[in-house]
Formats: sequence, structure tokens, C-alpha cells
Amino acid sequence: MKLISREDYTTFKDGGFRMDVISDTENAKILNCNIRAGAELPVHSHDIEGELCITILAGEGLFLGANGAELPARAGDMLISEIREPHGLRAVSDLRAIVVITPPI
Repeated sequence: MKLISREDYTTFKDGGFRMDVISDTENAKILNCNIRAGAELPVHSHDIEGELCITILAGEGLFLGANGAELPARAGDMLISEIREPHGLRAVSDLRAIVVITPPI
């Protein structure tokens, strides 16, 4: 068992996003992602089998998808998709999220 405080991962990077690996095991990778307002994790995909879950902890933004798709992203919202499906995240305000990838990449 491992206890992690989300307060340990509150640092933002000026002008962009910061991604910290919280856990990386053979079963899953868990990332903390802090994105400054106006910055984004560009739409991308991975040519492997697996799933992705992005949970918004704080702030507001947009989940991004294929063909310019945008869905609102607010604290408490989750995006769940296959990792092959194009995905990204844009921050409208400073935004904090947890990303879980199974199996890890």
C-alpha cells in the first residue's frame, strides 16, 4: 500500500504543462498533470491496446478528441477511452488532472 497526497503535486510549469509520474507498475501508470490556463496536452493516440482515464481534480478545460471534438472538463469529470482513440486536454483555467493508463505505456 502506498499513500500519496495530491498536495505533493501542486507545482505548475510556467507557460505549459507539468507531468509527474506518481506510479508506474506492470499493471498501470498513474500521472499527475498540471496545465496552465491556455496550454494543452495536444491530441495524440497510441497504437496499442489499453484504456485511459483522465480525471479533473481542479480547474476547467476541454477534453480534446479526433476531428476537433471538444468536451467540457470540470473538477470531478472523467474521460474514459481506449488509448488508440485520439485524446488531449486544454486548460481554460489552471487545471490539475490525474491520468491512469492501463496497461502502462
